[in-house]
Amino acid sequence: MTSPTPHQPQPTPSVQQHPHTTEPTDVPQQAQAPQAPPEPAPYQETRIERAIGRGFGRVTSSALAPYQTAVIRIGFSATWLLFLLREWPHRAVLYGPDSPWSLDMTRRLLDGNHAFSVLPWSDGRGWFECVYLVAVVASALLMLGWRTRTMSVLFMLGVISLQNRSVFIGDGGDNVIHLMSMYLVLTRCGQVWSLDARRAKRAAAAAHASGGDAGAPAASRDLPGVVLWAVLGLTLAVAQLNGSYGLGLTEGGPFPHIGWSLVLWGLWLVHGLWWAVQRYAPGEPRTVLDTLAKLAHNGALLVIVIEVCLIYATAGWYKIQGSRWQDGTAVYYPMHLDYFSPWPALSELLGSNGVMVMLITYGTVMVQVAFPFTLFNRRLKNVLLVAMICEHLSIAFLLGLPFFSLAMVAADAVFLPTNFLTWLSARLSDLRERLFSRSGAARRGDEAGGGGPKARTGHGGDGHTLVG
Repeated sequence: MTSPTPHQPQPTPSVQQHPHTTEPTDVPQQAQAPQAPPEPAPYQETRIERAIGRGFGRVTSSALAPYQTAVIRIGFSATWLLFLLREWPHRAVLYGPDSPWSLDMTRRLLDGNHAFSVLPWSDGRGWFECVYLVAVVASALLMLGWRTRTMSVLFMLGVISLQNRSVFIGDGGDNVIHLMSMYLVLTRCGQVWSLDARRAKRAAAAAHASGGDAGAPAASRDLPGVVLWAVLGLTLAVAQLNGSYGLGLTEGGPFPHIGWSLVLWGLWLVHGLWWAVQRYAPGEPRTVLDTLAKLAHNGALLVIVIEVCLIYATAGWYKIQGSRWQDGTAVYYPMHLDYFSPWPALSELLGSNGVMVMLITYGTVMVQVAFPFTLFNRRLKNVLLVAMICEHLSIAFLLGLPFFSLAMVAADAVFLPTNFLTWLSARLSDLRERLFSRSGAARRGDEAGGGGPKARTGHGGDGHTLVG
């Protein structure tokens, strides 16, 4: 028996109506669909790109070294304050109307070097006394950390005004204070160990207790800050309208085509903008300004580090070129000068020992030359840092240069390890509580449940203030 003839498939009506169609009927349906392009491989960052990204995120997310900048603030303001108080009986001879370097000679010198001073604004003794007193008060308030943003500007103006009045008075320590006073304006030096930090901490605790956002700025009007900002702006406006000396918009300033008037008005407007953004625009505008402030702080901190390294490097390499430093006898000569011998017996005892003189001479050169190269080795850096601090303390004690030594020790503080500073803060807090047991017990009761260490870093270094 044979199988039946298979049934042949009939063409569809559409094919019969269009016999000349070019579309094949036997091509599979999946071959007609276009193929999707292959997905590109994910981009792999290089090690250098990752390092740059981490570094950029770090310098924009936080103000680095809060404890070190606080020590710098306290050290330099205290040094300048002690100097002003010591020279109070002689202030008129050093910087005032009784100085042998007359005010007219000062104006001619400032015209040549484009420096700035508010003392040439008036020849009267009252104006000099006012400037000197403001310099003293600003130094004290900056040391305490009250309105650090504004006090840093007033501190800078006091330093450069008095030092540029009589440029032949002072030593290397004055030059260091002169430079650091300008760098401090750009730093957030009141994040810890300041009245601003305490005020911010209390505001955050009050906001937390009321159920608000602890990180948000306080809602108070900050009347002291507003008044201070308005008074300073009015003073600058009066000086500008009177055509006071050195207040050019585009000439005689710290930068080309930028005068001191433009710099001061810029600082005044930035303070007002920061207050307005904190109060009325706490979202993205405040984040942008906060990031810019952190960049300025970290940039100024880097400049301070480089400045200190340059001071020691140049001092050490210049010493190497001196014949007295090469033969190991350089330290002998200042110890036998009456002007640099507050303790003649001690200077004679050390100066008469040839081995000691040689060790101190060569040790000074080696420490100063080697220090910038040890910054990436923490242990060795700390050892040389202790040696340099001891060196400056010995200069203050043996050669009678206390303010130079204090200025250099304050500059060295930028390299102090954070663990040591936090440990020191805890010890000082314990000592304060022991000395003031009653107030300490009451304070512990108030802070119960608040948590967190006493020495901590705030988000911005100060609270909701206009010029704090």
